[in-house]
Amino acid sequence: MALIHLTKENFKQEVLEADVPVIVDFWATWCGPCQMLTPIIEEAAAEIQGAKIGKVDVDEQAELARQYKVMSVPTLMVFKNGEAVKRQVGVIPKEAILELAQ
Repeated sequence: MALIHLTKENFKQEVLEADVPVIVDFWATWCGPCQMLTPIIEEAAAEIQGAKIGKVDVDEQAELARQYKVMSVPTLMVFKNGEAVKRQVGVIPKEAILELAQ
């Protein structure tokens, strides 16, 4: 499944109203660990089944970052049925990302 670029305009539809789990990567262009995680997230998005993955640029979407209390990047959050159910801060391997959606 393709990676989704999330904004405050599409967050409700793509994440909160999704009928599958959604992994959201809160990231920043200036963040070294975020740059390390990007290719891993892209690989995971191409392989994931039964879930989707989106990215939120915390500089462009500061309101979303504040709403979900993102203090460090990268932060991965898993949403199920419109609720944030898991949070993982830092770079993790692809297998761990795929497991988050379980």
